[in-house]
Amino acid sequence: MVKPITKTKQFITAARVLGLGAAVFLLGCDSPQESAAPATAADAVVAPEPDQIVTGSGEGDWAAYGANIGSTKYIGLDQIDASNVNDLEIVWRRPALDQYFRELNPNQRIAANYGSAAIVRNGIAYIPNGVGLVEAFDPGTGETLWVQEPVGGVDGLPGAGTRGVAYWSDAEDQRILVQRGTYLYALNAQTGEMYPDFGEDGRVDLQLMPTEFARFRWGGVPMVVRDVVVIGQSMSDTFDNKEAFRGDVHAFDVRTGELRWTYNTIPQEGQFGTDTWQDRSWSYTGHAPVWSLFSADEELGLVYMPITSSTNDMYGGHRIGDNLFSQSLVAVNAETGERVWHFQTVHHGLWDYDPPAAPILMDITVEGREIKAVTQITKQAFAFVFDRETGEPVWEIEERAVPQSSVPGEITSATQPFPTKPAPFDRQGATVENLIDFTPELRAEALEIFSHFVTGPLFTPPSIRSDDPNATQGTIQLPGSQGGADVQGAAFDPETGYLYIPSITSPFVADLLPGEADVTNLNYTKGSRRWIAGPRGLPLFKPPYGRITAINMNTGEHVWMVPNGDGPRDNPAIADLNLGKLGVPGRPSPLLTKTLLFIGEGHTNQRPGGRIPFDMPVEIATNSGGPMFRAYDKESGDILWEIELEAGTTNAPISYLHDGRQYIVVAIGDRIHSPELIAFRLP
Repeated sequence: MVKPITKTKQFITAARVLGLGAAVFLLGCDSPQESAAPATAADAVVAPEPDQIVTGSGEGDWAAYGANIGSTKYIGLDQIDASNVNDLEIVWRRPALDQYFRELNPNQRIAANYGSAAIVRNGIAYIPNGVGLVEAFDPGTGETLWVQEPVGGVDGLPGAGTRGVAYWSDAEDQRILVQRGTYLYALNAQTGEMYPDFGEDGRVDLQLMPTEFARFRWGGVPMVVRDVVVIGQSMSDTFDNKEAFRGDVHAFDVRTGELRWTYNTIPQEGQFGTDTWQDRSWSYTGHAPVWSLFSADEELGLVYMPITSSTNDMYGGHRIGDNLFSQSLVAVNAETGERVWHFQTVHHGLWDYDPPAAPILMDITVEGREIKAVTQITKQAFAFVFDRETGEPVWEIEERAVPQSSVPGEITSATQPFPTKPAPFDRQGATVENLIDFTPELRAEALEIFSHFVTGPLFTPPSIRSDDPNATQGTIQLPGSQGGADVQGAAFDPETGYLYIPSITSPFVADLLPGEADVTNLNYTKGSRRWIAGPRGLPLFKPPYGRITAINMNTGEHVWMVPNGDGPRDNPAIADLNLGKLGVPGRPSPLLTKTLLFIGEGHTNQRPGGRIPFDMPVEIATNSGGPMFRAYDKESGDILWEIELEAGTTNAPISYLHDGRQYIVVAIGDRIHSPELIAFRLP
């Protein structure tokens, strides 16, 4: 493998100045497929001089994971539209792991679910690969420009993917920020080199909690705002004891890696919110991380943090009270970490209803009043809308009475918050009215399954699973613990004010078991938490099982809703009914352009298994997507274009302008088809 320094420099510069053909000629290659090996940080010691770099206006850049730090997933490109979308063709493919790493370790394994999405800045695309190392590539050809060298060489190669990278620049410097494993890295955007004065030897150790509690991990995306980079973390849903460490949020100086501030997601001694934890339970309760994604407002200098559930996420008898800031949207000062405002979307959480997606910044006009808003979508299928500077709700949020727990020692919140607008965007409540009724026979079979569980409206609490097969086996929860909405998020059109939300209708059994004294000091722990199937391999509840909902955020009114995918309409029990699309619960992420809404059907790697009883065969389970990728009309929800790919879509699609041409890029992959990026462009 040849990796000459000077030729690498020529490729990076010339590819943008002269086009791909000139770049290939400089490398002495016959075609892009035969190009020289990518540069590594060891090769690209010297970056091109700034005056050599064609930066462009940046107007067509996909600047951050969610298109921008407001997470709108929108870009105002209109080259691809309804009149020509059917002419789209695949112009390049790129594997989830560059050949350079395959040669380092031919047996290196990567996950089938390639959830990373690229950013495109100044003519270069950057993405974490299948093991979490950054790869820079030409966005016009998919050809590698440089790769991040693993610390320790081949021994440092194994790792897990993350969703994306962040970009920061000033007059003299351009940096890529990425979290991999227990470290935060700052890389030179032109060469991939580490900065030796960033942290210790070029990286910041994120293991800030005592190692006896947990090892740091995260699958999110660093949030860069002003001169800080904000990092969350992921923590297991399995809790052995009521004592655990907090999932605190940390911010670091983007130049030096110095810790700038820490936000305690569970308030500590003397901090606001401890009164929501009875008997000083704040002092030992843990978790409540930001496991999903941040958003930020550069002008206001605010970071918006969707904080999730605390120990134990289905039983809270040891933490009586509302439990701030668990399951809350919190806005903090980006430079100091001081709380500016907060809103708790679930009091004393028991349902695993974490706010799962990046808050979405949007400027809307409501009853003639211009509002800088932020919207948090939730697993329970709500959209909470606030003034993003003050936290004041745009529409009234009512505290409504909800069912109470029968579990000994549990004290449920008497009420939960319900937005008055917009209306819920997916089905809520494990109720008879929501059961499938394709035929009277299927309804009767669904009722029989239903009778073995505790059921009720939204916020019906988890219940104890009985050893007696004739007694109830837990609570059927709808939406389940994966939504409604989830980490796939939503997309907002700043021109029309429309919000597009993909969601799924998927039940979940919230069952509790008595804690075993020699294993845990929790009185109750989670049970099987299985996905529950309906009769004859069909879902238990009515379709659509995957849907897209368009909401006018200037009025709070729903505009349209369409199923996303065919679903199980070919099931023998209903095939003769000639049903329309039923939707698939694949949790795909949307992409919005000036002209079209692009969305797939989600990952196809999930199969029915351990969480579904084997005596309940199911053809459609949570996270089971499909191979279709589509363009929808933004005004009506009509399908304008679709293509069947080799596997389901696994990441958030992106779009950008490169050399005057618009591209659409999405990742696919499953256990059969090796994960890769696919780029579409007009001929």
